[in-house]
Parts: sequence; structure tokens; C-alpha cells
Amino acid sequence: MSKPNRIVWSSKLAYATGLMATDGSMSNDGRHIVFVSKDIEQIENFMSCLGVQCRISLKTSGFNHNKYPYIQFSNSKYYNWFEKIGIHPNKTKTISEIKIPDRYFFDFLRGHFDGDGSSYSYKDRRWKNSFMYYIQFVSASENHLCWIRDTLHKTLKINGKVRKVGNIYRLSFAKLNSYIIVNKMYSDKNCICLNRKKIKIFNAINAAVLELVDRHA
Repeated sequence: MSKPNRIVWSSKLAYATGLMATDGSMSNDGRHIVFVSKDIEQIENFMSCLGVQCRISLKTSGFNHNKYPYIQFSNSKYYNWFEKIGIHPNKTKTISEIKIPDRYFFDFLRGHFDGDGSSYSYKDRRWKNSFMYYIQFVSASENHLCWIRDTLHKTLKINGKVRKVGNIYRLSFAKLNSYIIVNKMYSDKNCICLNRKKIKIFNAINAAVLELVDRHA
């Protein structure tokens, strides 16, 4: 018999955990959780996944003192649960492995990508038919990105490189490996995600496919 109010893993909870690992923070009082994003859709997704409702406000953040939407709520149950799986207060440089079931890893990774990940593409003018695209995951913690890299290697047998750029670390994957990861992250076409990032990476993939078709036409 399940315990009352027990937190149970799901694809939505794993996605929210990825968001929490990147754009979320926890106070030192043992109960308050804060989530900041420039995308209102991201905040709404986060609340929906955790089943919480609260007012979206603005707070000053970053070196440029820009104002970003954020939410703050008190929930000791989620607070304690996040701590148990590896997300702690002042986690920015200390976060490492997240204790997440294998079956939900790519839901978590999609949340991580929507939080601090990015994709970019370009056509290398040195060669004909050379449209390239990449995805990358970012963190101030090298150990955290090494854990993601090692998990992806174990699961998909692909390799990525962790590099330090300024005060942060980037885990990058090139064309084929990006394609494999993206298709795992979005294996459910109706999965919850930040739409602008999904559209951007799939536009790049489609452009690469069209180039390949033209090459063999």
C-alpha cells in the first residue's frame, strides 16, 4: 500500500527535476523553492508538473540587473525530496549526480536542456553540403556535466566533451550524437517542453535532412 502524499516518479516530475537542477533554487529554511525563467511558458510548465499554483512576479537577476519572471512557494515535501535526490541549497557549483530512475533520464535531460541547454547550427562555407548543428548542456559544476556525459555514454554509447568556458562548463554534442539525443528527449511527441527550443533544434535537423536529400538527388 502506497504512503499518503508520497512523491512518485513520472515523466513530468523528471522534467521538472531537470528544470529545478538548472533554473531552480532552494532557500536555507528547509521549505522555500524558487524558480526563475525569462519564459513564462517555462514557469507555467514547472508549476504544472509539480501541481502547484502561485503568483508569477519579477525579480532582478544577473550582472545586467535584468528583471525576470519567477515564482516562490513553500513546500517542505518537495524541498526534502529534491534534497534526497541530489539538489541542495547553493547547488550552483556543487551539484553532481541526480538520483533519477533510468526510465525517466531523458525526461530529466529535456528539462535540463530547456533550463540551461542550447542548440545552434551553421553551414560551413569551406565545404559543400556541410550544414552542422550541435546541442549543449551548461552548468557551473563540472561534476554534474560529467555525470550527464557518462550516463549518455552508458545509455546510448555516444561521447561528448566537457569544456570550461569562462566560469562555466559546457557539454557539447555534434550532429549525429545530437540527433540521437534529441530523438530520445522528444520520443513522446506530446511531451511537455519549452516549445521555442524544440522548434529550433528540429528546424536544424530538418535542414540537415533536406541537405542530405539534395546531395543524393
